[in-house]
Amino acid sequence: MARHLFHLPDIGEGIAEAEIVAWHVHPGEHVQEDQPLADIMTDKATIEIPSPVDGIVIALHGEVGTKLAVGAILVELETQAPDVPIATSTTPAPPTPAPLPAQAPSPALSGSQPLAAPATRRRAKEQDVALNVVPATGAHGQVTQNDLDRHLAGLHQPASPQRTLVHEQHIIGLRRIIAERVQDSKRRIPHFGYVEEFDMTALVALRERLNAGRHADDPKLTLLPFFMRALALLQPEFPQFNARYDDEAGILRLHEGVHIGIGTHTPGGLIVPVVRHVEALDIWACARELSRVAAAARDGSARREELSGSTITLTSLGALGGVSTTPVINAPEVAIIGPNRMESRPVVRDGQIVIREIMNVSSAFDHRIVDGHDAAIFIQRMKQLIESPEPLAMAQP
Repeated sequence: MARHLFHLPDIGEGIAEAEIVAWHVHPGEHVQEDQPLADIMTDKATIEIPSPVDGIVIALHGEVGTKLAVGAILVELETQAPDVPIATSTTPAPPTPAPLPAQAPSPALSGSQPLAAPATRRRAKEQDVALNVVPATGAHGQVTQNDLDRHLAGLHQPASPQRTLVHEQHIIGLRRIIAERVQDSKRRIPHFGYVEEFDMTALVALRERLNAGRHADDPKLTLLPFFMRALALLQPEFPQFNARYDDEAGILRLHEGVHIGIGTHTPGGLIVPVVRHVEALDIWACARELSRVAAAARDGSARREELSGSTITLTSLGALGGVSTTPVINAPEVAIIGPNRMESRPVVRDGQIVIREIMNVSSAFDHRIVDGHDAAIFIQRMKQLIESPEPLAMAQP
């Protein structure tokens, strides 16, 4: 007979210790290979530990509730010693120390019996499924209930070829610049998000009237020029929102000129061309400049000054805008406004259910500069202008 010391196996990257939550065996009990010995719990999951060998339990190391380090002895087992050949020489051989019994690999590494929670192991047994044929996706290499579900479902479906190729793509050029800027913005700026519901019904009606009476050389109005005019009208009341923050110098530069960045999708990625001095433009001039700089960004003809110097940004996905978005501030600005998709919804007005054109407007603010209370007041004032939009269409800015 030989003594086998079974150590707590490494059950996952970063796991240094585990707690014993249940013993399934007792000293003196004969166990078979793969028979459950104990349940242990990490900060992620409860896992059943099977015996690596046949043998008799000599000692259990730890009570329920004990925490053991990975590599510590969990169970001592007495196993059948391997057969030793009989020496044929009559000359006494010099005494040599008996070799230590080979240590069986831990279940986490051997692959013969993968780790699994007790409930998963019981269910696999009921379904007559060997766990070592189930692909494991658990955080510690254990077979999860979802893994078992997928395996069982696959037994009733024709096998499909697996795609194992991995394609590498270097992030370069504009895509890399976008990645670096967005990462820097999220790393440096504590974003405060705010979403409000706007009733666009009156603005939609106004836009239709204006488009119906426009001149041949006037662009067709979309919704964004109205938001541009709203930002221009709000600047005197909220100068801290039309600003750029130099956080390294600790200086906030408040601009009287309203230079609006327009988030624009191009074949190469997101570019933010700038419509300058919106405070001096009427609704038609806003639409004209918006169309011009967006087209220049898309075809690559935008000049350097048309791609920098914005003081606040509008970003919209149009019909793809969804219910809500989480816009990322275009640093060093301190605010970004994101109109979302507009849709007809039933709402209550004066005690009656009516159908209105509703849009959720998302926004984000640099919380170092803008308090949540002030951000909410700013968006509520914008809501008032959008929902009562006649001043936005006045000929004189």
